[in-house]
Amino acid sequence: MLFPLPLRAACSLLGWFCLYKWFCHRYRHRNLEWSCRLVTLTHGILATLLSAYIGFIDGPWPLSHPGLPNTTLQVHVLCLSLGYFIFDLCWCVYFQTEGALMLAHHLVSIVGIAASLALGESGADVNAVIFGSEITNPLLQARWFLKELGRYHTFTGDLVDFLFVVLFTGVRIGVGAWLMYCELASPRPRWYIKLGGVVMYVVSWVFMVSICRFARRKSMRKYQAWRSRRSRQLGCKSNGHLKSC
Repeated sequence: MLFPLPLRAACSLLGWFCLYKWFCHRYRHRNLEWSCRLVTLTHGILATLLSAYIGFIDGPWPLSHPGLPNTTLQVHVLCLSLGYFIFDLCWCVYFQTEGALMLAHHLVSIVGIAASLALGESGADVNAVIFGSEITNPLLQARWFLKELGRYHTFTGDLVDFLFVVLFTGVRIGVGAWLMYCELASPRPRWYIKLGGVVMYVVSWVFMVSICRFARRKSMRKYQAWRSRRSRQLGCKSNGHLKSC
């Protein structure tokens, strides 16, 4: 016999909290955000893999069949993510580590997942949103860990940033627009599910603006650094002979 949905969500929340406490004990020489980021990384990897399996293998395909009744696997993944988002929202509010935009993202995610579970439908749509939201999460956490370890300003840091920008633009903005169109065009999903999808897409665009500004600043710094190195190299040469620099 299956447990009631609220109990499953509560078990998920307890599981994420226990994992967080274990990370705190395992890495007690680190700050608390280190442990929370590890929980976030774990959820990002699990949610991406599970939601990808649901969308690409188990089905139904969310772009052609939105608003259908939830499958058992969809419910399990939704409960898993619901518990995580509640945990992370509470952690961020308690420690005041995130701004209003990230808190709004978590709140909309919680409401959307809870609505899908309560209605018993649109699980494919919500899982697709989770996939798009979480596929860039491991890269975001890797960027933070690289900074903490003092290895961000390396080729690895540049690669992580590049992959993050490409994935965010291609999946959350590009594929996200396609998913939102299919959701709005279909008569099956409830209007508030559609509204939640639009809000999530708007939030993604707000993030995208910040990412574009970051990418521009970093590209300009890289270009200026390259020009400076180039100028020094050219300054070391005179009439084809190397000068002492």
